Amino acid sequence: MSPLAFVDLETTGATAASDHITEIGIVEVDPDGTVREWQQLVNPGVPISPFIQQLTGISNAMVAAAPPFAAIADEVFARLQGRLFIAHNARFDYGFLKQEFARSGLSFRATTLCTVKLSRDLYPDYKRHSLDALIERHQLRAAARHRALADAQLVHQFWQKIHVDRSLDEIASALDLQHASPALPPELDPAILDQLPEKGGVYLFYGEHQGASDQPLYIGRARDLRSRILSHFPARPPAGAKYQRKQKMAQSVRRITWEEIANHESAQDRENLLIRSLQPVYNRPAKRN
Repeated sequence: MSPLAFVDLETTGATAASDHITEIGIVEVDPDGTVREWQQLVNPGVPISPFIQQLTGISNAMVAAAPPFAAIADEVFARLQGRLFIAHNARFDYGFLKQEFARSGLSFRATTLCTVKLSRDLYPDYKRHSLDALIERHQLRAAARHRALADAQLVHQFWQKIHVDRSLDEIASALDLQHASPALPPELDPAILDQLPEKGGVYLFYGEHQGASDQPLYIGRARDLRSRILSHFPARPPAGAKYQRKQKMAQSVRRITWEEIANHESAQDRENLLIRSLQPVYNRPAKRN
């Protein structure tokens, strides 16, 4: 078994580019089964809204004397480095940590595993896969919901639960699915995988349409360009008629360009401007017009 890190964060909001971490919880599991737990309040440097205070129970007074992320960045980095990064809605936690590490001058990249996706793959008969749904379904023990270490412990408990409910082959198949290489169209240079930035901005797909080459096919925006672009090329495309148009578009892509734009509202304005000027084939007509 590879070393694991079950991670949960509490934050001042939902946008990594403008919000900040208020608490970090990590459950480290070594290959020999040794478990270590670590929790740290973080001073976000900005006020915590009343809504977030009520949701998490973390007040401005509680973080007033806590260290800023930059002061603990090296320790957090050391705890996560070389470990499989496991979180519920991993894109959220991973994105926030990457942003905070970048502000501290550190470049962080890890292999991630999302337990929302894992639950969907291993328990397809259920519709709900939120952490609260998992607590109810699997009788997980929640000491304090919406506190970082307690939620990281819940994710660890779910990991232990699936190893009781499911075979190793079923689990391995679900893990392989999450870590499978994207199904890029054959004419798209795979070297682009190493070039895609994990930053916000606007992206443009070009390709063949009705016999014409290098036509603008689709324009979109994202807070994480790499994740969003790769989501168009899943290793196992969803079934169903409503996905056929998306698959047709994805397999027609021959070239991808992007513009890094940190501010999400500015990216939205740029996206709308490009859609109106280029009239891409697969964007919604209302947006094009």
